[in-house]
Amino acid sequence: SLQSKDRGRGDREGGTEQKNDGQNFEEEPNRTPSGKKTQPSPAEKMLVEEKAKLEEQIKEITDKYKRALADTENLRQRSQKLVEEAKLYGIQSFCKDLLDIADVLEKATESVPKEELKNDNLHLKNLYEGLVMTEGQMQKVFKKHGLFKLNPVGTKFDPYEHEALFHAPMEGKEPGTVSLVSKVGYKLHGRTLRPALVGVVKEV
Repeated sequence: SLQSKDRGRGDREGGTEQKNDGQNFEEEPNRTPSGKKTQPSPAEKMLVEEKAKLEEQIKEITDKYKRALADTENLRQRSQKLVEEAKLYGIQSFCKDLLDIADVLEKATESVPKEELKNDNLHLKNLYEGLVMTEGQMQKVFKKHGLFKLNPVGTKFDPYEHEALFHAPMEGKEPGTVSLVSKVGYKLHGRTLRPALVGVVKEV
Protein backbone atom coordinates (compact mmCIF):
# COMPACT_ATOMS: atom_id res chain seq x y z
CA SER A 1 0.00 0.00 0.00
CA LEU A 2 0.98 3.67 -0.23
CA GLN A 3 1.57 3.94 3.49
CA SER A 4 3.85 0.91 3.42
CA LYS A 5 5.92 2.41 0.61
CA ASP A 6 6.25 5.71 2.51
CA ARG A 7 7.26 3.85 5.59
CA GLY A 8 9.89 1.84 3.68
CA ARG A 9 11.28 4.98 2.07
CA GLY A 10 11.47 6.64 5.47
CA ASP A 11 13.29 3.64 6.92
CA ARG A 12 15.85 3.72 4.09
CA GLU A 13 16.38 7.49 4.51
CA GLY A 14 16.77 7.04 8.23
CA GLY A 15 19.30 4.27 7.64
CA THR A 16 21.28 6.50 5.29
CA GLU A 17 21.37 9.29 7.83
CA GLN A 18 22.54 6.90 10.52
CA LYS A 19 25.27 5.61 8.20
CA ASN A 20 26.50 9.12 7.41
CA ASP A 21 26.48 10.01 11.10
CA GLY A 22 28.58 6.92 11.72
CA GLN A 23 31.18 7.98 9.12
CA ASN A 24 31.46 11.50 10.54
CA PHE A 25 31.96 10.14 14.03
CA GLU A 26 34.77 7.88 12.84
CA GLU A 27 36.52 10.74 10.98
CA GLU A 28 36.45 13.05 14.01
CA PRO A 29 37.06 10.91 17.08
CA ASN A 30 37.21 13.98 19.40
CA ARG A 31 33.60 14.73 18.61
CA THR A 32 30.68 13.30 20.56
CA PRO A 33 27.70 11.79 18.70
CA SER A 34 25.99 15.13 19.23
CA GLY A 35 28.76 16.89 17.25
CA LYS A 36 30.59 18.62 20.14
CA LYS A 37 34.41 18.34 20.53
CA THR A 38 35.64 16.54 23.62
CA GLN A 39 38.19 18.29 25.89
CA PRO A 40 41.39 16.35 26.85
CA SER A 41 41.31 15.03 30.35
CA PRO A 42 43.68 16.36 33.07
CA ALA A 43 45.68 13.13 32.83
CA GLU A 44 46.15 13.62 29.08
CA LYS A 45 47.25 17.22 29.58
CA MET A 46 49.77 16.09 32.19
CA LEU A 47 51.16 13.44 29.85
CA VAL A 48 51.58 15.99 27.03
CA GLU A 49 53.38 18.41 29.35
CA GLU A 50 55.63 15.65 30.70
CA LYS A 51 56.45 14.55 27.13
CA ALA A 52 57.46 18.10 26.17
CA LYS A 53 59.65 18.42 29.30
CA LEU A 54 61.35 15.08 28.62
CA GLU A 55 62.04 16.02 24.99
CA GLU A 56 63.62 19.30 26.13
CA GLN A 57 65.76 17.47 28.71
CA ILE A 58 66.88 14.93 26.11
CA LYS A 59 67.89 17.78 23.78
CA GLU A 60 69.91 19.51 26.52
CA ILE A 61 71.62 16.27 27.57
CA THR A 62 72.48 15.47 23.93
CA ASP A 63 74.01 18.94 23.44
CA LYS A 64 76.06 18.61 26.64
CA TYR A 65 77.22 15.15 25.56
CA LYS A 66 78.36 16.43 22.16
CA ARG A 67 80.22 19.36 23.76
CA ALA A 68 81.88 17.02 26.25
CA LEU A 69 83.01 14.75 23.42
CA ALA A 70 84.47 17.73 21.52
CA ASP A 71 86.27 19.00 24.65
CA THR A 72 87.67 15.54 25.34
CA GLU A 73 88.98 15.22 21.78
CA ASN A 74 90.59 18.67 21.94
CA LEU A 75 92.23 17.78 25.25
CA ARG A 76 93.50 14.50 23.82
CA GLN A 77 95.02 16.26 20.82
CA ARG A 78 96.67 18.92 23.00
CA SER A 79 98.07 16.28 25.34
CA GLN A 80 99.40 14.25 22.42
CA LYS A 81 101.07 17.37 20.99
CA LEU A 82 102.67 18.18 24.34
CA VAL A 83 104.00 14.63 24.65
CA GLU A 84 105.43 14.75 21.13
CA GLU A 85 107.06 18.13 21.77
CA ALA A 86 108.48 16.87 25.05
CA LYS A 87 110.07 13.96 23.20
CA LEU A 88 111.53 16.26 20.55
CA TYR A 89 112.60 19.21 22.66
CA GLY A 90 113.16 17.62 26.07
CA ILE A 91 116.91 17.58 25.37
CA GLN A 92 116.94 21.28 24.46
CA SER A 93 118.75 22.53 27.57
CA PHE A 94 121.22 19.65 27.39
CA CYS A 95 121.97 20.47 23.75
CA LYS A 96 122.58 24.12 24.61
CA ASP A 97 125.25 23.08 27.11
CA LEU A 98 126.92 20.86 24.51
CA LEU A 99 127.05 23.72 22.01
CA ASP A 100 129.66 25.46 24.17
CA ILE A 101 131.87 22.37 23.93
CA ALA A 102 131.35 22.23 20.16
CA ASP A 103 132.37 25.90 19.93
CA VAL A 104 135.57 25.24 21.87
CA LEU A 105 136.50 22.31 19.63
CA GLU A 106 135.84 24.36 16.51
CA LYS A 107 137.93 27.27 17.75
CA ALA A 108 140.74 24.89 18.73
CA THR A 109 140.97 23.35 15.26
CA GLU A 110 140.74 26.74 13.56
CA SER A 111 143.53 28.18 15.69
CA VAL A 112 146.13 25.60 14.65
CA PRO A 113 148.31 27.00 11.81
CA LYS A 114 148.11 24.64 8.84
CA GLU A 115 151.81 25.15 8.05
CA GLU A 116 152.68 23.69 11.44
CA LEU A 117 150.99 20.40 10.63
CA LYS A 118 154.05 18.66 9.31
CA ASN A 119 155.44 15.21 9.83
CA ASP A 120 158.30 16.60 11.90
CA ASN A 121 155.75 17.94 14.42
CA LEU A 122 153.90 14.71 15.13
CA HIS A 123 152.57 15.70 18.54
CA LEU A 124 150.78 18.77 17.17
CA LYS A 125 149.59 16.86 14.13
CA ASN A 126 148.17 14.02 16.24
CA LEU A 127 146.52 16.48 18.60
CA TYR A 128 144.93 18.35 15.71
CA GLU A 129 143.65 15.17 14.07
CA GLY A 130 142.20 14.03 17.40
CA LEU A 131 140.35 17.33 17.79
CA VAL A 132 138.99 17.13 14.24
CA MET A 133 137.78 13.56 14.81
CA THR A 134 136.14 14.52 18.11
CA GLU A 135 134.39 17.48 16.52
CA GLY A 136 133.20 15.33 13.61
CA GLN A 137 131.87 12.67 15.97
CA MET A 138 130.03 15.27 18.02
CA GLN A 139 128.34 16.68 14.89
CA LYS A 140 127.21 13.15 13.97
CA VAL A 141 125.62 12.76 17.40
CA PHE A 142 123.97 16.16 17.02
CA LYS A 143 122.45 15.18 13.66
CA LYS A 144 121.25 11.88 15.08
CA HIS A 145 119.15 13.81 17.60
CA GLY A 146 117.89 16.43 15.13
CA LEU A 147 120.44 19.14 15.92
CA PHE A 148 121.90 20.86 12.85
CA LYS A 149 124.47 23.61 12.43
CA LEU A 150 123.60 26.98 10.85
CA ASN A 151 126.43 28.57 8.87
CA PRO A 152 124.54 31.06 6.67
CA VAL A 153 127.32 32.88 4.79
CA GLY A 154 125.95 34.26 1.52
CA THR A 155 122.29 33.59 2.36
CA LYS A 156 119.52 36.11 3.00
CA PHE A 157 119.37 37.44 6.53
CA ASP A 158 116.60 35.71 8.48
CA PRO A 159 115.70 37.28 11.86
CA TYR A 160 114.32 33.93 13.01
CA GLU A 161 117.66 32.17 12.48
CA HIS A 162 120.27 34.94 12.59
CA GLU A 163 121.25 37.73 14.95
CA ALA A 164 122.90 40.73 13.28
CA LEU A 165 126.00 42.04 15.05
CA PHE A 166 126.62 44.78 12.51
CA HIS A 167 125.63 46.09 9.07
CA ALA A 168 128.32 47.16 6.60
CA PRO A 169 128.51 47.90 2.87
CA MET A 170 130.46 45.41 0.78
CA GLU A 171 131.19 45.55 -2.93
CA GLY A 172 129.94 42.65 -4.99
CA LYS A 173 127.57 41.49 -2.24
CA GLU A 174 123.81 41.81 -2.35
CA PRO A 175 122.37 44.02 0.41
CA GLY A 176 120.54 42.04 3.05
CA THR A 177 122.75 38.96 2.76
CA VAL A 178 125.05 37.54 5.43
CA SER A 179 128.66 38.55 4.79
CA LEU A 180 130.28 37.05 7.87
CA VAL A 181 129.46 34.48 10.56
CA SER A 182 131.00 35.28 13.92
CA LYS A 183 129.38 32.31 15.65
CA VAL A 184 127.46 29.46 14.03
CA GLY A 185 123.88 28.81 15.03
CA TYR A 186 121.96 25.58 15.60
CA LYS A 187 118.43 24.31 14.96
CA LEU A 188 116.76 21.48 16.89
CA HIS A 189 114.10 19.66 14.84
CA GLY A 190 113.53 22.77 12.73
CA ARG A 191 113.31 25.15 15.71
CA THR A 192 116.09 27.66 16.20
CA LEU A 193 118.01 26.67 19.31
CA ARG A 194 120.68 29.33 18.95
CA PRO A 195 120.74 32.02 16.25
CA ALA A 196 123.90 32.49 14.22
CA LEU A 197 125.76 35.71 15.05
CA VAL A 198 126.35 37.42 11.72
CA GLY A 199 127.35 40.54 9.86
CA VAL A 200 124.91 41.77 7.22
CA VAL A 201 125.59 43.61 3.96
CA LYS A 202 123.86 46.98 3.70
CA GLU A 203 123.37 49.31 0.75
CA VAL A 204 126.15 51.75 -0.01
